[in-house]
Amino acid sequence: MKKLFTSALAVACVFSSLTSCGNTEKPASKCTAENQICTIDTMVAESIVLPAAQTTGGMPIYDAMSARATYRNFSSDALSDQTISNLLWMATGVNRASADDPRLTAPTARNAQEIDVYVCTKSAVYLYHPVGHKLTLVTKGDYRAKAGNNPFHANSGVDLIFVANYDKMEGFDEHGKSFYGATDAAYVSQNVYLFCAAENLKTCVCGNIDREEIAKFIHLKNGYVTLSQPVGK
Repeated sequence: MKKLFTSALAVACVFSSLTSCGNTEKPASKCTAENQICTIDTMVAESIVLPAAQTTGGMPIYDAMSARATYRNFSSDALSDQTISNLLWMATGVNRASADDPRLTAPTARNAQEIDVYVCTKSAVYLYHPVGHKLTLVTKGDYRAKAGNNPFHANSGVDLIFVANYDKMEGFDEHGKSFYGATDAAYVSQNVYLFCAAENLKTCVCGNIDREEIAKFIHLKNGYVTLSQPVGK
């Protein structure tokens, strides 16, 4: 009887460990399974709450600006969950929290906050939500190579795709959507550049991309794919 109880308890513990990977409302860094660590880089989940981002300290802005550079070669090393969290917050996270009017690290025309950031990992494509600081699943699979026409995209830690979401640009005419969608995406890109400089990471903003192909795998309905930006080591 004692052996039976011990066996049942072991099975329950394994099941509990496995199902914890499906608990998508916990930080991905806490998602573990037997003999495997579930990270943002490897897991596929409907929703991933990111670890709290580091929002203070770091390299002085003058030093980061001096170190800002473009790199077109990446190692195969993965980025940690904390690094991805910090990267996305720096790109366009909430830096002035408010229940009805949260403001972001990157400026946008009329505070439209229209730049959606898609994150291509080795396992899936996610959409970043600044409010809540989380990712939601868009497409399963590795689409890093399709995020740009240059071969180095496939070897990046993550590949970010910037999209001007026209559903968020009510009141803008067609010229305004095009102009401000591109301008605001550039602010996000520069934030990423400075983050990479401060963290000794590599990045390269790219306009040489297949926008129609990207629009398909991110299921874009009303918007424009502006840029992609691989980030890695």
